Amino acid sequence: MTQKASIAALLHDMDRRTPSGFALALHVQFTRPTFLFQTYAKRWMDQYSAAGMVVHDPLVHWGLQNSGRVRWSDLEPIDTHGVLEAAKNYGLMNGSCVSFIDSGSRTIGGFARADRDYTDAEVDLLEADLLQLHRATLHMRTLSSADERALTALSIRLTH
Repeated sequence: MTQKASIAALLHDMDRRTPSGFALALHVQFTRPTFLFQTYAKRWMDQYSAAGMVVHDPLVHWGLQNSGRVRWSDLEPIDTHGVLEAAKNYGLMNGSCVSFIDSGSRTIGGFARADRDYTDAEVDLLEADLLQLHRATLHMRTLSSADERALTALSIRLTH
């Protein structure tokens, strides 16, 4: 399997296990990810972007300052701008956030569902896939422009 096919397979597997979507910020440098993959509802992503919620998002704040995992409900006390409450209007009722540093690079993932919290076993699987994705993309900053376009196209396709 080619590297791009492996990345696509990981993203599709994560998408299947996150009924309300995910956001993955891979290789964050100075608060900017090298790759950003999102599958949340487009209406939510449009609202999130239009309102500039990234600067107040408790998942982003927690993920930049911590390594490990946390349930979204545990972040409500630091959600001073109501980002998590607003997300509920778009079916993002429950979720987990995973953040880690591996090979000197930080990656953060937010995973959502509407029906219930993720089990620890489900988060284990998502975290393992995220780590594989992190490692598969670690040195992709030097890809050819064709490969970069292919990954960008994949990201856009998954951002619905």
